[in-house]
Amino acid sequence: MAAVMAQSRLNADTLTIDCAAEVEKISRWMVDAVGTQLHKRGVIIALSGGVDSSVCGALAVRALGAGKVFGLLLPEHDSSSSSADLGTQVAEQLGIKYQLEHIGPTLEAIGCYRWRDDAMRAVFPDYAAGWKSKIAISGGAQGRVNFFKLVVQSPSGDVFEKRLPIREYLQIVSATNFKQRIRKTVEYFHADRLNYAVIGTPNRLEYDQGFFVKNGDGAADIKPIAHLYKTQVYALARFLALPDAVCNATPTTDTYSMAQGQDEFYFALPHQQMDVALWAHNHQVPAVELAAALNIDAEHAAFIYADIEAKRRTTHYLHARPMLVEPVHEAGG
Repeated sequence: MAAVMAQSRLNADTLTIDCAAEVEKISRWMVDAVGTQLHKRGVIIALSGGVDSSVCGALAVRALGAGKVFGLLLPEHDSSSSSADLGTQVAEQLGIKYQLEHIGPTLEAIGCYRWRDDAMRAVFPDYAAGWKSKIAISGGAQGRVNFFKLVVQSPSGDVFEKRLPIREYLQIVSATNFKQRIRKTVEYFHADRLNYAVIGTPNRLEYDQGFFVKNGDGAADIKPIAHLYKTQVYALARFLALPDAVCNATPTTDTYSMAQGQDEFYFALPHQQMDVALWAHNHQVPAVELAAALNIDAEHAAFIYADIEAKRRTTHYLHARPMLVEPVHEAGG
């Protein structure tokens, strides 16, 4: 019966929410979480210019007031020029204090770009200053094991791609993970300085599928939108009257120097379809029903479900607390 009911709801209204009620619920929760449970005076929000951080910032202002929200703009050498501009626009619309700190020099000092470029030159020996790059996922949506390709663009505009060997893939990802971890270090500096809590900004799709860096953007004191699908976050952005550029932006990684959508880097489908697929999987909707809803064949839908499960298995450790020999109950362990 539950599956039948779920199938009947797999339509344009499946992910519709009462935005006013959701904002009120999150606001009440945030007041209790920050003040009563964590005993903090306010919150830190890193504003990337994307919809998730913008909505979290707006929700924090609704809950706590602009005077208890501090924004950070943390671009680096590969960041889109529009990210800091849009983050600034959001901060000023919300009326919060904010600070821009360019983390590029720190990343240079710890070898982020050097380690990344060394791995890229192992695949493309001509890769040098002036080239651009990204990595792209492939395989899982077609029922195969996921693998990654390195895509590079020469200064003349020529684009090349090759399958990434595992060693070079791990080195590139490890190097670029510095970016999220340094940002979080800056966030917690300001959190300690102000006695504030740090907001984490993953939506449900990212949280469920492990699209975050452990001890990087995955680290936070509160995560206000982890229960909301990306489609629902966009609905809240419009309800909260955030800038049109935020409400209509295509999700990007903003990690590599070439333009890159999140679906190209990690997810099997664009977020609108991926949200529906994840919701359907969570509600035990048969693959054939998902196929009809997304206008794909049943085999492809089954591959999408398998890819969801594969990502949950491989990223489970990202959610895990440190392992102990035995519980330390007095400390909550």
